[in-house]
Amino acid sequence: MMTDSRQRKRLPIYLVLTLSLLALACRIVIPGSFGDVPAEVPRSPVAATEEAASTLESHIAQPITPLLTSNEEQVLVDLYARVNSSVVNITVFNELNNLLEAASQGSGFVYDSQGHIVTNAHVVHGGSQVEVRFADGTGRLAEVIGEDLNSDLAVVRVDSMPEGVAPLKLGDMDSLQVGQSVIAIGNPFGLEGTLTRGVISALGRTIPALTPFSIPQSIQTDAAINPGNSGGPLLNLNGEVIGVNAQIETDGQSATNLGVGFAIPVSIIKLIIPDLIQSGAHQWAWLGVSGGDLTPILVEAMELPVEKGAYIFNVATDGPSEQAGVRGASDTRTVRGRQVDVGGDIITAINDQPVNSFDDLLVYVALKTAPGDEVTLKIFRDGEFVDLKVKLELRPSS
Repeated sequence: MMTDSRQRKRLPIYLVLTLSLLALACRIVIPGSFGDVPAEVPRSPVAATEEAASTLESHIAQPITPLLTSNEEQVLVDLYARVNSSVVNITVFNELNNLLEAASQGSGFVYDSQGHIVTNAHVVHGGSQVEVRFADGTGRLAEVIGEDLNSDLAVVRVDSMPEGVAPLKLGDMDSLQVGQSVIAIGNPFGLEGTLTRGVISALGRTIPALTPFSIPQSIQTDAAINPGNSGGPLLNLNGEVIGVNAQIETDGQSATNLGVGFAIPVSIIKLIIPDLIQSGAHQWAWLGVSGGDLTPILVEAMELPVEKGAYIFNVATDGPSEQAGVRGASDTRTVRGRQVDVGGDIITAINDQPVNSFDDLLVYVALKTAPGDEVTLKIFRDGEFVDLKVKLELRPSS
């Protein structure tokens, strides 16, 4: 009886608490304008329940939106399925103790239906034997039929290719833009068939060749390329080759990618590869000068009325430019605390094509001339413009 009496006395308290909680659940806060006191509006128990459920749902973690839309992802998936069979893994063997052992590894891509495969010269140069492995696992011994150290390009050939392997199409240099999406396919660290994605970070870079000369018009990309990617294709989203992955910029302590990679441009591929297939070599025209761009300090030091052009520092002894009378720097001058070489010619045009930088001069000679051609240089010298005719020669090996 004592227990029942206590329970009956507690019932009104439980009832009051329940009604109070229900009353609170039936009220919702509606925010007013900034600085206003929120107004409270009564709600029915059903509405309050729905509102509570909605509030709970809003706190549940929502899925993260993918970086790529489904359409963009499908483009990459389809592209990889279409072109990966044309990208190969290349292993080079060298002789050691009268036996051949794997010495280096790189990538390449099928250039034509005759079994020609494009790669980097530095991948195969000096090798005793080359082995090509296709995406389906088929292996073939390959013959190096041509290499060009000035462009770091080479061609190897296999006698036959697996069924269904097709050549990759070359893209158009003039259509490339900074910011354009690109992909690289290759075999970094021997991991065959690896795809990485990035953008064209810059165009018109000049990178070192395997000779004292440079490779102009190169493509800078942040698509991850690492050792083993060398010789593989850089492609646009149409699956067209726009470059051959060749170099990475490092911090001097690591050989891995830091987001700055370089590809030999398709313009150089189109120039060099047909010659390597036909004759095993390419003949580069040689102007016989070295130099750089005009700088504000040079303009001030030489009191120049021009601000753009290729400034000539050195002229090769007995080279074509020296024979034509082109002059290099002949003196030094200190301007604003900086010592500069002065007295060199400024080339502002070649064959009536404007030259705004030294790279412009390099690109014109590399892509639009051949040994034996005569070009006309417009030069600013001693306060006036003069025209000099130069007969180009074959580029020396060193």
